[in-house]
Amino acid sequence: MAIKLFSAAIIGLDARSIEVEVDFSRGLYSFSIVGLGDKAVEESKERVSSAVKNSGAKPPQHHNKRITVNLAPADIKKQGPGYDLPIAIGFLLASGQMKKIETEDKIFIGELSLDGSVRKVNGILPIAILAKEKNKILVLPKENQKEAEIVEGLKILPVSNIKELIRIFEEGQEKYLIEGKGEENVFQDISFDVDFCYIKGQEHAKRALEISAAGGHNVFMSGPPGAGKTLLARALPSILSSLTKEEILELTKIYSVSGLLLPNEPVIKKRPFRAPHHSSSVAAIVGGGSKIKPGEITLAHRGVLFLDEFPEFRRDVIEALRQPMEDGIVQVSRAAETFIFPANFTLIASANPCPCGFLNDPQKECNCSPSQIIRYRRKLSGPIMDRIDIKIDVPRIGFEKLSSKKIAEESKDIRERVEKAREIQQKRGFVNSDMKIPQIKEYCEIDSESQDLLKLAIQKLNLSPRAYHKVLKVARTIADLEGQEKIQKSHIAEAISYQEKQE
Repeated sequence: MAIKLFSAAIIGLDARSIEVEVDFSRGLYSFSIVGLGDKAVEESKERVSSAVKNSGAKPPQHHNKRITVNLAPADIKKQGPGYDLPIAIGFLLASGQMKKIETEDKIFIGELSLDGSVRKVNGILPIAILAKEKNKILVLPKENQKEAEIVEGLKILPVSNIKELIRIFEEGQEKYLIEGKGEENVFQDISFDVDFCYIKGQEHAKRALEISAAGGHNVFMSGPPGAGKTLLARALPSILSSLTKEEILELTKIYSVSGLLLPNEPVIKKRPFRAPHHSSSVAAIVGGGSKIKPGEITLAHRGVLFLDEFPEFRRDVIEALRQPMEDGIVQVSRAAETFIFPANFTLIASANPCPCGFLNDPQKECNCSPSQIIRYRRKLSGPIMDRIDIKIDVPRIGFEKLSSKKIAEESKDIRERVEKAREIQQKRGFVNSDMKIPQIKEYCEIDSESQDLLKLAIQKLNLSPRAYHKVLKVARTIADLEGQEKIQKSHIAEAISYQEKQE
């Protein structure tokens, strides 16, 4: 008779229930694992054998029988070492070395060390959510306990090794069960690396980033080396609005599957800031690879994706951003299946005005030829630049401002305005950067004077229809920051100032 337990597989960002069946039959000794497992699953045989032996039980080789482990459904690819624990428990039950237990009400997950210890695995949060939905007890490594506890009401059985798990089942599991507490103690004071008050000058850029934070607008910064573009971008998280409980769970799930949760911080508490290097591949930015994983744009979901030296990124990488920037999701397709990952991020891109970086600089002469400048700027296609709502110049700062002892406005004061603007947008059900044309018509009405100004700007700057709608969305955000119900002419004028002339 086969022993059946339950485990789970990560498919994209979600977990799916997997049946682990262990069967003994007569014949020469063999140990087979079937069910479309990868190399890590295949190597589970060796880990399980040593772990069982070093836990004081008789290993598979001792029984001199055919041992077959089936991971079902067989058409789902099984990846990683997380099936070690259920395979080991199934073997101990099938061989009669462990007290019979109820297995239908449990999900087992965990990697085994050769000495029988249970090691942590990635992707525990989606598995915990699955266990809660199916009203099952989650048996997992002790190192993953804190991560699973954020699923409120989930029954958890954390273990350190196989010996401990056997003892728990013999004594009775009830007194060892822990219940998930939910996201309590998550909303603590969060510190940031950079505060706006320490950035000298650059008031125009700070204002643009405030608007970006309030409405989720993409920003492109151009300026000479050392002007402060990177510092400004790194200060942006300090003025972003706080995460909601739903966003916390969503982000923690992404980082759990990616294996990026810190041991002492099992919950993502602040909006992510991702700054990949310009040598990154399409798979690294968008997602994919031989083992499908989220890319940088998904890791930046609900936060900031900072692409420094934007023109230095490969052309195919830059163009791959077009669909996610428009739709807020990324679709990774393979011959057998398609994965959809969330990618609703704010893009902050920066670049020099020319290859040497000193075009139009008042203190340093540019030594680039016109053809070099044209070639450099052509690296950024029109469709990509047309998807960026705000474009600003970040000039060099003079000595007077650099040496000034005056402290600028603190990030917490700016964040208060941003959160008030976000509250207004939450009542509408979306942030301004996500507005579609019907919503723009409803919430971005302007008077005749504003229409005349916008018409003149379209003619002078040769703005596209998409750019026209961008101006209205940015103006709506400026009005929200000021608590204005209607868009004023001054809001339109400021929004136009963040556009550049289209050639």
